[in-house]
Amino acid sequence: MKKFKILVLLFSLGLISGCGSYSFTGISLPASTNTYQVNYFQNDALLVEPGLDRTFTNALADLIQNQTSLQLVTSGADITYEGEITEYRISPTTATADITAAQNRLTIGVRVRYYEKDNPDNDLSQQFSFFYDYPAAAQLVGAQKDTAISEILERITQDILNATLGKW
Repeated sequence: MKKFKILVLLFSLGLISGCGSYSFTGISLPASTNTYQVNYFQNDALLVEPGLDRTFTNALADLIQNQTSLQLVTSGADITYEGEITEYRISPTTATADITAAQNRLTIGVRVRYYEKDNPDNDLSQQFSFFYDYPAAAQLVGAQKDTAISEILERITQDILNATLGKW
C-alpha cells in the first residue's frame, strides 16, 4: 500500500510538472515575460467615431489583464502593442427586390504591431477586423451602436490576443 501511494504521488508530480505554464485560455508565456504595454491606438479611419480610439485601447489592455498574469506598465514592457484604427465603415450588405438596403454592416478594422523585447522573432504586424450586421431600417445610434461597437471590439481584441500570445 505504501508503494502504491508513492507511485501515485510520483505520477501526480510528473503530470503537474509536465503541464508547464499552460493556462485554460491557451496562453503560454515565457518565464521572463512579466509586463505588457498597450500604446494609444490613433483613429485613422476615414469616418471617425469619437472615443473609439480610447475605447479600443482600453479594451485591449483590459482583455490582456484579465486573461494573463502580466502587469500593465507605461514603458519598458516585455511585450508591446501599438497600432491604429484603420477602418470604421457602414455599408449595405443585402438588398431588397426594389434595390434598397435590407441590412447594413458596421465594420471596424485595426492595424496592430506587436513586439517582444526578448524574442523579436515573435513580432507581428497584422490587420484585424470584424463586423456587426443590423436592419437597414434601424438607425445605429445610442445603445444599439454601443452594443455593436462592444461586440466588434470584443472579437477583435480576442483575435489579437490569440494571434500574439495564444499563437493560434
